[in-house]
Amino acid sequence: MQTIKRMIEHQIWADKRMMAGLRANGGKPADAVKLMRHLATAEQVWVTRLNGQSSAHLQLWQDDADLDSLEELLASNEASYRAYADGLTEEKLDEMVSYANQSGVMFSTSVRDILSQVVLHGQYHRGQINRALKEAGGTPQALDYILYARMQ
Repeated sequence: MQTIKRMIEHQIWADKRMMAGLRANGGKPADAVKLMRHLATAEQVWVTRLNGQSSAHLQLWQDDADLDSLEELLASNEASYRAYADGLTEEKLDEMVSYANQSGVMFSTSVRDILSQVVLHGQYHRGQINRALKEAGGTPQALDYILYARMQ
């Protein structure tokens, strides 16, 4: 239980640091900002599903990302994930959540696996964003979990 909750806290921390890196590089490159929007929207999709709501209205890939709207979305995600984690129990981790994916196909997945997906998906894309930042002359952000853990 504590591991999942700490992984969520790491996700929040890493998203903020990634946004700081994108801001420091003037919101460039555009593909890195697009990936950050995808990451933030995917986090929103999953917490929406965890809360028993449809995510059909959310679009995972769009080109219209800007840093201000991304920071608003990430702040909303942060509040949603913290509220969700506050009510989480060991028993709830193994509860099944039924949902439709963005194509309308129905699935049923445990809360534990959904939360693991969220944090691992974010880590994957933050790595891609860091690479794009570096290639654009920006400074990649140090986002490893161990760095977060050392700060606690």
